[in-house]
Order: sequence, then C-alpha cells, then structure tokens
Amino acid sequence: MAQAYRSIGQVLATVKPEFPDISISKIRYLESEGLIAPERAPSGYRRYTQADIERLRYVLSAQKNHYLPLKVIREHLEMIDQGMDPPAVEPVEPVPAPPPPPSPVSGAERTPGANRPLKLTRGQLLERSGLAESTLVELERHQIIKPRRGTAFYGWESLTVAIVARKLGPFGMDARHLRAVKQAAEREISLIEQAVAPYSRRKEVARRTTIEVADLVMHAHAALMQTALDH
Repeated sequence: MAQAYRSIGQVLATVKPEFPDISISKIRYLESEGLIAPERAPSGYRRYTQADIERLRYVLSAQKNHYLPLKVIREHLEMIDQGMDPPAVEPVEPVPAPPPPPSPVSGAERTPGANRPLKLTRGQLLERSGLAESTLVELERHQIIKPRRGTAFYGWESLTVAIVARKLGPFGMDARHLRAVKQAAEREISLIEQAVAPYSRRKEVARRTTIEVADLVMHAHAALMQTALDH
C-alpha cells in the first residue's frame, strides 16, 4: 500500500485541536531544530507521514505537559530512534501565573489609545506625570528616565516611571531607591539575553523567544516578591 502523505497545512489541522497554540511557523521551527524531518516532494513541498505526525505530537506534548527543553526532547527522540524507551517523565501541573501588578497609572491619568506609541516632550512628561522637575533631573542623572533612543521624546515607559516616582515620594523613596530597581532589572535582562543567545542568528525566533522569556521572568519576579512579602 502506498505511503499516505499530508501537507503541512493538513498536519496543522490535525494537531491543532490538541495543541491550540501550534502554528505553521512553529512546525517549521521544530524541523529547523532537527526534531522532525518530513520528506520533500520533487516540488520542494514537505510531505508528512503518520509517523512524522506522531513524532510532532510527542515533541509538543513534552513541551506542554512536561516543560522539557528542546535539548532533552532531542535526546529522548534519539533514544526512540535507537529502539530504546525514553525516561519516564511525570506530568507537571502548570503553576498559574500571578496576575500582573496593577498599573500605577490611574484611570484619570490614562488617555484613549494608551497602547499606541507615545511621544511626549519634556514639558508634556512633567505635566502628565505631575512630577517635579527637580525629581526628573535626578532620575535622568541616574539614567532611570531618558528619551527614546535617537529622539528627544519620552515614551510610555518613561511616563510610568515618572508617575511611580511621584507616588513613591511620600514613602521616602527617591531616585537612589529606583536606581536599585533599575539595577535589578538590568540583571534580569542579562539573564534573558543569555537565554536567547542561542537563537540570535534567527531574528524572528529570537524576538519571539525574548518576549516569552521576559514574560516568564516578570511573572517569576512578581511571584517571588509576593512570597518574600508574605514571609
């Protein structure tokens, strides 16, 4: 009986009910990592067998249910290819991510279209945040607030920090304390850059990975802060 082949679109439709986050780009990425290896038709199109689909399911399940890194998944697949059974892995219950901390910007301080890129002059930043100019000067001296690279305008991140700085003032926290927060953030960025470094040659993959890792680090940071406060 002739081998039954499926296109990448048909494979996507087959596995998507079980793995809703799957996409054609994700399937191609797993292929580029050597985890699946569909045949190529003379025309160049990928041709997937049922065995390829089951292999893809194994990879996606290992990621989704066991949170295994690709390196470990690759080792398991190599064992399967050699006729051996991979190590048994117990399912891991995902830990719910803590809700993001409330924005320091109140409803009165927000404006419609707050998710759009923002360009504030120095005067507008002071007006919108209610921050004293002397405090802004101090924050800029510590490089905590600065214009967007290559421009003289300030973005949403600067407005957020300015509002936070104003609200922390009554608690005796000034630029020196926010400098410690900035240094902690820079250490976390260093960790993220190390994690993303292996993907640096593939710009789109690196971008997606950076977003994913940064989101996880921020959730971990919030949860660890809450844990420390509770104790």
